Amino acid sequence: MKKKILALTMLAYMGVQVMAQEENNITGMILDRAGNPVSGAAVSIVGQPGSLVSTDATGKFEISAAKDDKLQILTPYDATKTVDVEPGKTMIIVMDLSSEKVNYGFGLNQTFAESTGAVSTVYSNKIDNRSSYTLGNSMYGNVAGLTTLQKTGVMWEQIPSMFIRGQKTLNGNNGILIVVDGLERDNAYNVLRYLNPEEVESVSVLRDAAAIALYGYKGVNGVLNIVTKRGKYKSREISFSYDHGFTYQNRLPEMADAYTYARAMNEALANDGRSPRYTRDELNAFKSGKYPYYYPNVNWWDEVYRDRGKSDIATLTFRGGASKIRYFTMLNLQNGRGFINNANSNEGFSTQEKYSKANLRSNLDIDLTPKTKLQVNIMGTLNEFSRPGLGSDDLIGKLYTTPAAAFPIRTESGLWGGNTTWTGWANPVALTQGRGYSKGHTLGLWADMTLRQDLSSITEGLGASFRMGYDNVASYWEDHTMEYRYGSTSVTGWENGEPSSFADYEAGKDTEMAGGSKLDWQYRSFNFMANVDWTRQFGDHKIYTTLMYTYKYDNNVNINSTLYHCNWSWYTHYGFNNRYFLDFALVASASNLLETGNQWHVSPTVGLAWNLTNEDFMKDVSWLNFLKLRGSFGIINTDNIPYNGYWNTTMNGSGGGYPIQDDFGNGGAWQEGQLPSLGGTTEKGYKYNVGIDATLFNGLTLMVDGFYERRQDIWVYTGGNVSSILGATSSYANAGIVDSKGVEVGVDYTKRFGDFRLNLGGNFSFTKNIIKEQLEEPKAYDYLYSTGKPVGQIFGYQAVGYFIDQADIDNSPEQQFGAVSPGDVKYKDQNGDGVINEFDQVALGYNSSVPEIYYGFSIGAEWKGIGFSVDFQGLGNYTSWTTLSGLYRPLTNGNTISNYYYANRWTPETPNARYPRLSTETVQNNNQNSSVWLENGAFLKLRNCEVYYKLPHSLISKWHLNTAKVYVRGVDLFCWDHINEIDPESLSNGIPTTRSINVGLSIGF
Repeated sequence: MKKKILALTMLAYMGVQVMAQEENNITGMILDRAGNPVSGAAVSIVGQPGSLVSTDATGKFEISAAKDDKLQILTPYDATKTVDVEPGKTMIIVMDLSSEKVNYGFGLNQTFAESTGAVSTVYSNKIDNRSSYTLGNSMYGNVAGLTTLQKTGVMWEQIPSMFIRGQKTLNGNNGILIVVDGLERDNAYNVLRYLNPEEVESVSVLRDAAAIALYGYKGVNGVLNIVTKRGKYKSREISFSYDHGFTYQNRLPEMADAYTYARAMNEALANDGRSPRYTRDELNAFKSGKYPYYYPNVNWWDEVYRDRGKSDIATLTFRGGASKIRYFTMLNLQNGRGFINNANSNEGFSTQEKYSKANLRSNLDIDLTPKTKLQVNIMGTLNEFSRPGLGSDDLIGKLYTTPAAAFPIRTESGLWGGNTTWTGWANPVALTQGRGYSKGHTLGLWADMTLRQDLSSITEGLGASFRMGYDNVASYWEDHTMEYRYGSTSVTGWENGEPSSFADYEAGKDTEMAGGSKLDWQYRSFNFMANVDWTRQFGDHKIYTTLMYTYKYDNNVNINSTLYHCNWSWYTHYGFNNRYFLDFALVASASNLLETGNQWHVSPTVGLAWNLTNEDFMKDVSWLNFLKLRGSFGIINTDNIPYNGYWNTTMNGSGGGYPIQDDFGNGGAWQEGQLPSLGGTTEKGYKYNVGIDATLFNGLTLMVDGFYERRQDIWVYTGGNVSSILGATSSYANAGIVDSKGVEVGVDYTKRFGDFRLNLGGNFSFTKNIIKEQLEEPKAYDYLYSTGKPVGQIFGYQAVGYFIDQADIDNSPEQQFGAVSPGDVKYKDQNGDGVINEFDQVALGYNSSVPEIYYGFSIGAEWKGIGFSVDFQGLGNYTSWTTLSGLYRPLTNGNTISNYYYANRWTPETPNARYPRLSTETVQNNNQNSSVWLENGAFLKLRNCEVYYKLPHSLISKWHLNTAKVYVRGVDLFCWDHINEIDPESLSNGIPTTRSINVGLSIGF
């Protein structure tokens, strides 16, 4: 017996020894597809979750594994890959395109290798390299399929406009849905103000039916899914970054000095047949500058704005975790100072444009048990901003309209300048130094929680989860403004070329600083989601299916502003042999915006994909690393409506009525309002998409999509098909149709040559749409119809020059917009009837809302830590209006004139000038929408240029640092365009764009 026990013990020992000999110490490095090391990636042996290790700051890992084992890699940005163990060498594992996660939201876990939807993604390395206060201003031209248009304004109002695949519907309902970690955070893009680039892991653009299916009514125009950073397995990282910016205003307009303005006024009055306003003595006074209090020459732009502003951004993050808990915490502080000159001229307060913001984010992942996982996300923000006076003072408008000759900044006695023609409220310097200030505060909380339960004990692959989210954002305004006295001294007589008599004028009053405050706006929302899902593998067959319910409640502090949306969804993803994939979704959606009894509608979608890489006939194609073909089709309903309560019969109070009062006066009356729109359905998008995802030559990534969409059953006004004899305001009907189509291309090439790394990238989008039906009223000529034209197509009169003289006017078609004179715009008679009227308008240019062409491209290189990157963004097939008062519409209503207009005005000596004659009157003929006021809005901008140095790890490790980087960065440095005087992105409101030079550093422990 003892011999048997001894023999068994020896056999067991030998078995352990054999097993020990089969275990290998495997080392390796994880790289992203740009060749950068991935820190905090989880590496484990398939089927052995307890074997988990993580990569260090250089992307390296070490794990014990047998030679037949497989390693599973999961990166912090959710890329996943399974590889065979390679004993005896350092494994280099590249997380290529096929391994990257497609972020649809809703907890769906698919890689690019198996996804069927059209999704393009940009990661943090190309988001937080632009020194932006907000995420929205980091999204210019760096991801395919997203059109981002800059909005100028004060720092806290710069929310860009965003579009996916252009304009696809009527009535302005082309806005996209923005979600954060799969949850809609607001319905007014406000979240883009508060999210920092530093907290974002990736941004995905969901473009086709397969990608947006689960978002119900709100996803019809495309979805922007922002994914924030999360913790890492078995690691601990602390990082700090600081960025200081020197900001400058771009292309300030050059307005006329006082002498030029006075000459222009006299010329305009002469053109109007009136006497000159300024005498020769007064012109000389303006020119000499001898009498600055009587004949001032004030450059208001130079007086109001200083040369430079500044910005500061500091970020501290903690990221890491263990095997059962992971965390990401960020504190971000921002501070900006604007361009107001002499903002501290008042004792006790500043009138500078100021912006300060503090953001705190904490994302936690907790494994409560091996089968129960909790995720908690919290973001809080507190920001404060102030401006001189009130926004309603329209400071920028005064800068464009108040002449240099209007009045001095202050009178000789110290009053703010102002007179009967231009009051003291038109004094831009008084508005920035004597008006006090107003201040705003915004407080926001965004919180959500997800609980995930593995139910494999019931049946293998079964799971369930629920999620709740709550948002509360409020903004408060404080009024610290005051009023001021103003006046002027005017010359009433001259003797021997010198002013001899004067008249004083005073108005206004000095007041104490106001102290009022108010709740400006508040937004609250509640999200709820619950789902049951099941995933299994049966040989070559892989299936994932889920049944999901989502609910969203929105409330603004306003009347009729509470919205409810809910969806019941069934989604199934099927794969066969890792080659052929099918997605099917059926989503029933409801909204309280829709008529009672007609609130639920079903949207079906299907997606197909073929991963050719795994086909046998592709195994020997060494230059082709990954190739997938995909296509999708879906019908997506949306709750776009003509107006709230469109199904109701309305009654309106009117000024007309019966004389029923004692004195037979009008007692008022009620009348029938707009007819109700009954028996309607929902607007629908019939979406088709085909695409290719590929990786070639171990470094070239290519994504190409072609799409077509028919937007049908759009609510349109029926008045165009109903005679006015009806005697009532017509209803709306689901009769509008818009077709859109286009192509999107994304290219990225990254290659390492020893210590040298090269990166080239670009994206290009072209979209075209056409209105097929909108119940347009009958037109006298086919060219008058907007049906058959793109959405937003500009219509106007085609200018053919300017009238030369009275004979030219007499021999030209009659222009029925009022009297015309030599130098007025001459229009083309489109129908040849001898008159110019509303029947002569034609399509001009493109639209002024969304460009048809949008693109971006980048170049980057690095050698031994020294590197640079350059990012460009441009657009085309876009038309801009040039109608800013003063700049392009001078002298009327007391406006000044720009040097550009003055140099390019019509005179008898310059009959082919760019702009019409000068006039102090509103010449209706010249102010018609016409080609005179349109410019090519295309441009190309250098959005970002960075030069940096990453200190070598061998050096910084002595200082207990893992990473260290210093950089100099330029933002919006150059623009190539067709607009004179100002930046093309300033044309909507005249507020200058800015550029900046930033210096910064980032370190990691």
